[in-house]
Amino acid sequence: MANMTGDLSMTLQMQTQDLFDAITNGNRAIWRNYLDPKATITDENGDVYDKEKMVKSIRALPAGVSGTIKVIDFKMTEHGSTAIATFVCDEHENYHGQQLHCQYRNTDTWIKTKNGWHLLASQVIALRTDPPAIDLPADVLSGYAGKYVEAPDVTYEIRVRDGKLEGQRNGRAAEPLKVEAKDVLFTPGSPRYRKIFRRDEKGDVTSFVERREAWDITWTRSP
Repeated sequence: MANMTGDLSMTLQMQTQDLFDAITNGNRAIWRNYLDPKATITDENGDVYDKEKMVKSIRALPAGVSGTIKVIDFKMTEHGSTAIATFVCDEHENYHGQQLHCQYRNTDTWIKTKNGWHLLASQVIALRTDPPAIDLPADVLSGYAGKYVEAPDVTYEIRVRDGKLEGQRNGRAAEPLKVEAKDVLFTPGSPRYRKIFRRDEKGDVTSFVERREAWDITWTRSP
């Protein structure tokens, strides 16, 4: 049974790699062959595709753009005539001479049919990474220091320690803060979040909003 499972894992990884090779070269036939007629694909933008729409979306990369998508970290579990696979798409793209690198976590559901294993469902999540950090003068960093209040019992203190910023919510451990751009801070390892600072007419910091995707939570600076 272990060998059979291993063989199936290898087969599905190869078929998955075929699918992503077909994205870069625009080979619709591969997707038409492996997709189940009732397939549902949810991409990294939240758009949902049926088989027909997904096949039509496959097209060769435009002039000036080239790249590869490598399937890595492939893991599979078999459940009778169904198999669940999770893996990372490691994408390298040359965009008119500039290099891009993105990764996506996929979870796929395959079903066994009389014509082999077909892809029934797939969900894609873009894996985020920390943005590049910049350095700011010490006087600018000190301008962020202070205590900020979200609610009477919820506070966040920003300090400058050894020339670097750190923040600490009450009841939690301190965390490093880095600068993405002036008045935009982030915590390494939490790329979905930003702290965006607001200033008054004198240029003094009055608050920051903790931006979670498109949603903001306001923290007001304590006098």
